[in-house]
Amino acid sequence: MDPSITSPVPRQDEMGMDYVPVYSDEVDGVPAGNDSGPVVTIDPAVVQNMNVRTEPVTRRTVAREIRTVGYLEYDQQKMVSVTTKYSGFVEKVYVNYKGEPVRKGQPLFEIYSPELVQTEQELLSALDFSRRMSSASEDARSRAESLVQAARQRLSYWDISPQQVARLEETGQVHRALTVSAPASGVVMMRVDGLDGMAIRPGMELFHIADLSSLWLSVEVFEDQLAWVREGSTADVTLSYFPGERFTGRVRYVEPEVSEQTRTVSLRLEVPNRDGKLKSGMYATVDFRPTVAADTVAVPTQAILRTGERNVVIVALGGGRFAPREVTLGSAGEGYVQILEGLSEGEEVVTSAQFLIDSESNLKAAIQAMVAERTAKQAAKAERGN
Repeated sequence: MDPSITSPVPRQDEMGMDYVPVYSDEVDGVPAGNDSGPVVTIDPAVVQNMNVRTEPVTRRTVAREIRTVGYLEYDQQKMVSVTTKYSGFVEKVYVNYKGEPVRKGQPLFEIYSPELVQTEQELLSALDFSRRMSSASEDARSRAESLVQAARQRLSYWDISPQQVARLEETGQVHRALTVSAPASGVVMMRVDGLDGMAIRPGMELFHIADLSSLWLSVEVFEDQLAWVREGSTADVTLSYFPGERFTGRVRYVEPEVSEQTRTVSLRLEVPNRDGKLKSGMYATVDFRPTVAADTVAVPTQAILRTGERNVVIVALGGGRFAPREVTLGSAGEGYVQILEGLSEGEEVVTSAQFLIDSESNLKAAIQAMVAERTAKQAAKAERGN
């Protein structure tokens, strides 16, 4: 406690306190290779009683876990609406309930449209006229053919398929009712009630068909996590409905703005649903594990002593000797932190009881400073006496 009281041999003072050993090489300066403080020597038995544990400094990949929750919804890119570009009357319906699976090209309903009947008749008349003009002049044949092409074009504008037009031309008979087919495979998610016999208008949505082979998963992440999540990032998806099962989602869309209220960014993930188990509206837990630093020097997070102004680790030098080392930290994740400066691969760092060792180091540093000051004063006094 008093640096003016020293002893050349180990002993105790009047209060029973052990004298702290101070070595000459430590008084003059910090040992080579250590720029943060003095080396602390602790008896191996004391080290064991302090439960000091160490871990070697290794190179590893540091990953970060980002966990959030979200809900499933239909993939808007794979949902189609069935409408018509002409007015008419529904005469027969083939798909009768919501949730019914349909295949692309499968008949949905039949419609009678006076406009279509008139255009079909115009096509047949144009074909008949073109055949009668086969022996006329080239200019007359060209005009007749242009009438045929114009009638075909009007039918294509109304989404009449080439197969239906070809059948009309082959049979030569006007079809009173035209069959409207499913434009894509999927499940009927919406069907207008009372469709049978209904008068419909152009643009009126009659069916919604959704392809459920994949669903969208809407989630939010905080703005400071956005640096680790981008389009194409993958995540593990778990649902309480299916314990023990994991699904894989891939980020397809990142909202271009941050919410002012929550400071979060919305993401949409595509989740495969080939067996149809996932349903729209289900809640899911999403785990991102992005790599924040690859093949880098890293130590356990608990090995870091954070003082507010600097970050220190305790390096085990062997033989009960320990030294504090100031380090520069990088990215952290999953219990490890990247070391940018201050440590080398293979060194041993203390992961427990380092607070006690650091306190001992600070005490020794203070004693060394006082001893060095007293030695300097004695040297100066001796010099004046000479």
